[in-house]
Amino acid sequence: MARRPKQRPTISESEWAVMKVIWEDGPMATGEIYERLAGDRKWAYSTVKTLVRRLVEKGWLTYRKVGNSFLYRSAVPRAKAVRAAVSEFSSRVLDGLLSPFVAYYAEEKGLSAEEVARLEEILAQQRKRGGR
Repeated sequence: MARRPKQRPTISESEWAVMKVIWEDGPMATGEIYERLAGDRKWAYSTVKTLVRRLVEKGWLTYRKVGNSFLYRSAVPRAKAVRAAVSEFSSRVLDGLLSPFVAYYAEEKGLSAEEVARLEEILAQQRKRGGR
């Protein structure tokens, strides 16, 4: 029997906020992360430092020492993290069904023409393969 690769622990909403900053602007020190988040959130510097430490412990961030500070970078590509989060949400909340999510999003949030075109493309590919 094949072994499944070890999954990283899930991350909190606050940890996602830190990851988004790293994904958007690349490697940075804790102080830079704090500055990026300071406008949106009322976190203390120590809170950001704790979140970064937790993300390193969970395997989401790696770091490299540069002078007297550490530069943190993502250990997980954003697309891979999003896929895992969507998969987990789909399994936990929607019993693996996609249609309730797509219906909610389309009706409540609206879809751009590009999103509709992409969904149509995915559906056409699925039809060619005969479903799942």
